[in-house]
Amino acid sequence: MSGHSKWAKVKHFKGAIDAKRARLFAKLSREIAIAARLGGGDADMNPRLRMVLLKCRSANMPSDNIERAIKKGTGDGDAAHYEDLTYEVFGPHGVALLVEVSTDNRNRTAAEIRSLLTRCAGSMATAGAVSRLFQRKGQLILARDAAGEEQLMELALDAGAEDFKAEPEGYEIVTEPARFEAVHRKLEGLGIKCASAEITYLPTVTVPLDGLSAIGVNKLIEALEEHDDVNEVHTNGEFPPDAS
Repeated sequence: MSGHSKWAKVKHFKGAIDAKRARLFAKLSREIAIAARLGGGDADMNPRLRMVLLKCRSANMPSDNIERAIKKGTGDGDAAHYEDLTYEVFGPHGVALLVEVSTDNRNRTAAEIRSLLTRCAGSMATAGAVSRLFQRKGQLILARDAAGEEQLMELALDAGAEDFKAEPEGYEIVTEPARFEAVHRKLEGLGIKCASAEITYLPTVTVPLDGLSAIGVNKLIEALEEHDDVNEVHTNGEFPPDAS
């Protein structure tokens, strides 16, 4: 989920691991299988699989689970055909959301998502109404103790990062998607660990939320994330610090 602040996102993800480990691993296994089926089981040759494996690493997903999912994706026999879709959604208080899904039945998924939106004060947006508010970027988030600020900034920019931000909670590195792997590999090669590393959608315009409005938006985001077909939810809602 790319909703809250980027720091709350990391906390949210770690909380989801503890509270819903089985569901999270099931979703990651499906993502691995889809990526392996589409691009093969060699992560060095399959960028999509590499991105999923980064999520698995952050979630401390057991290697046995990962290997089984890769074998399932590359194995012979009948298997469901999944397609990737992105729904553009308006939530409460004018917040915009991009909802990424993988589904083997787009009609079923669309009906279920629409029903969920109706219950949580959301609605489908017209094509382009939400996507124009986001840019596809690489984003790496690091804790304060991961590296020294000057060293990290120099390494990131030398490796091709677009932007570097130092904040009280830690550091954020933003890249063009094509430069993400070069930056990430540079940091990993030096033993610098990221709390989060992914190619994601970052908002170009944000909508500030107070405590009450954040509750309604969080309800919608959490309901979407509970859906089995949903991989990621991105929002331009700017949540207050205590809404994580």
